[in-house]
Amino acid sequence: MIFVAEFGRCIRFGFPYTCVLLNTPMNVPVSALLGEKASQIFSISSTSTVLDAVHEMNRLMIGSIIVLEEDRLVGIFTERDVLQRVVAKGLSPASTSVADVMTKDVETITPQTTLEQTMEAMTERRHRHLPVVDGDQIKGLVSIGDVTRWISQANEDEAHSLRSYIMGGF
Repeated sequence: MIFVAEFGRCIRFGFPYTCVLLNTPMNVPVSALLGEKASQIFSISSTSTVLDAVHEMNRLMIGSIIVLEEDRLVGIFTERDVLQRVVAKGLSPASTSVADVMTKDVETITPQTTLEQTMEAMTERRHRHLPVVDGDQIKGLVSIGDVTRWISQANEDEAHSLRSYIMGGF
């Protein structure tokens, strides 16, 4: 029997048992990860104050928020921005606008970017959050935690498949 493993799952084809790995967890496109996440995109206006942005991020329990103007990506505001550009410089969160302290040169990825490429970009450029953009449309936001959870789940699925194969559970 040949099993074809896609995203850690095996599909049966015949006897004797063999498992063929088509997609490892790292060469899967980011669109697969987005398909398993909640589809809501959290954003604020660049005219919002830092205090308002931080309140919203705390309310949503997120570490970054996309900054939009007329549905166009103009920046990203992160916990790191708060620490380095507001707190460290002694600025008032209540009177500082997000536009003054957000990250303006936002690195993005496409839905076709693989998880391996995403991890490389996050590691090399020290980003914890990357917006996913298709043309000029924002599709979502991927965090390092999202990628880590995906890989962990894929590894658990693979271990389960291997245990089942060894124990004859297919």
